[in-house]
Amino acid sequence: MTAPALPPNRLSPLARFYLLAIALFVLGPFVPLIIQSFAFQWDWPNLLPTEWWFTARAQARLPQGWDYVLSSYSRLGEAVFNTVLIGGATTLICLITSLPAARVLARNSFPGKRAFEFYLTLPLIVPEAAVGMALAMLFVRMGLAGSYAGIIIAHLIPTTPYMVRMLTAVYQGLAPEYEEQAHILGASRRQTLFAVTLPMLLPGVIAGCLFTFLVSTNLFLLTFLLGQGKIITLPTLLFSKLAGGALDPSAAGIALVAALPGMLLLLVSERAMRNQLWLGR
Repeated sequence: MTAPALPPNRLSPLARFYLLAIALFVLGPFVPLIIQSFAFQWDWPNLLPTEWWFTARAQARLPQGWDYVLSSYSRLGEAVFNTVLIGGATTLICLITSLPAARVLARNSFPGKRAFEFYLTLPLIVPEAAVGMALAMLFVRMGLAGSYAGIIIAHLIPTTPYMVRMLTAVYQGLAPEYEEQAHILGASRRQTLFAVTLPMLLPGVIAGCLFTFLVSTNLFLLTFLLGQGKIITLPTLLFSKLAGGALDPSAAGIALVAALPGMLLLLVSERAMRNQLWLGR
């Protein structure tokens, strides 16, 4: 006898268990982090804090927990601004420079193409510390160390390979006949780019921008070496809080804030991709 078919849009018990396990695996590490951010005293082997931040804030001489995180002493606002600014600029420049390269790699065959593609992967193979030290020595002589321009240029090195590969794969799935028909109908190169090519590439562009932004906002070593302590981002601020080896409530709060830009961008990009798919129907 065959097993009865499940109604439409119904998940089997095994599928539900699998999805629940994946959700717990992804979200599980955030649970102790959230608890720690509201704790004032949490000692082993207690499962929950013995004293919470909001009950001990009146007796504390200095700002504790979220009081410290949201105060000017933590420099969180400066770190968030720098992180979003550097990540956004890196993503925009990376997209502008990667679109033509991806088109050439997807549509053309030329001598040395395989070598060039391998060359693009070198930033992903070479240790980040080696790249950062080499750039630091070079940028100090050029006067770019400790500047936004220097950090953005450094962030383009590990993010460009991801963007080029994603856009190349999308270009390979885009038939050139659409652009040719636009040219036959009298559209210029610019009109074809903005009216035909980019709308069809939009899902891949959004995915590439999302990944580039996430990589940029989570780069610590390059930012630390090239920022020279003058430019603080969320990863460098969090590292300074964890330098003593202990995760206190303020460090837990900063870690949660550091996860917000990527989560917000993921929600925005997912909504944009859904709207694009809906408009394309």
